[in-house]
Amino acid sequence: MARRFSQVDVFTTTPYHGNPVAVVLDADGLSAEQMQRFANWTNLSETTFALPPTEPGADYRVRIFTPAAELPFAGHPTLGTCHAWLAAGQAVATGGGPRGGDIVQQCAAGLVRIRRTADGLAFAAPPLLRDGPVEAALLERIASMLGIARADIVDAQWADNGPGWVAVLLESAAAVLALQPGFVDLDLGVVGPYPPGSPHAFEVRAFLPKNGSTDEDPVTGSLNASLASWLLRTGRATAPYVVSQGTALGRAGRVHVSRDDEGVIWVGGGTVTCIEGQLNL
Repeated sequence: MARRFSQVDVFTTTPYHGNPVAVVLDADGLSAEQMQRFANWTNLSETTFALPPTEPGADYRVRIFTPAAELPFAGHPTLGTCHAWLAAGQAVATGGGPRGGDIVQQCAAGLVRIRRTADGLAFAAPPLLRDGPVEAALLERIASMLGIARADIVDAQWADNGPGWVAVLLESAAAVLALQPGFVDLDLGVVGPYPPGSPHAFEVRAFLPKNGSTDEDPVTGSLNASLASWLLRTGRATAPYVVSQGTALGRAGRVHVSRDDEGVIWVGGGTVTCIEGQLNL
């Protein structure tokens, strides 16, 4: 069956500078096994499948797959899917369109609000599933995995909003960019501040285990959402601010973080279609 397909670059306005996601817009009738097989074939960090919503108030439903497993939530797939859904005429095939105001995405983690901003689409950061300090033994192991001394870690925090992130703060953006980690056996986010007056507040890198080795994600929405909660709460950041991510990989991801009058953290950036057409699936 021919299905509409897009590949969207997220957290950039310049094609091929951000983090791509594959989006299948007409996913009705596909089994989880078929979705997983296609996600494995694309070999992108995530592939998404848009479906009619099953919960009141949702505009569409999405299932998010890595090459190996389904995720309850992920940031750049959320923005990329919404971009493709809107570009396809507000997803006639998925059963409706925005009723004004925020767009509401249904995913395994629940309902996620998305809105248009001057800096692109942005999602409301989901609540943390786990936070709090990182155990001393784990911190020693993290330092070893990153190839740095334990004393180089300024602070660390569980920052799990679905993927299971552990967040590590280093002294500077330069220290983050200098990292050459060995094998990382957990989802690890590292952040360091730029000097005052720089165009970006922080440099972020995201390391994940993949097939027995360490993978680095170019630009990571879920991590930046959980980092924002920690950095804002501890006074290390003031909203709005902009994060640079992907520099070490030759990308130029830009993540815009803001907080509204109700205290909701919004994480967003540019989105641009790089490939569109039909696929047989």
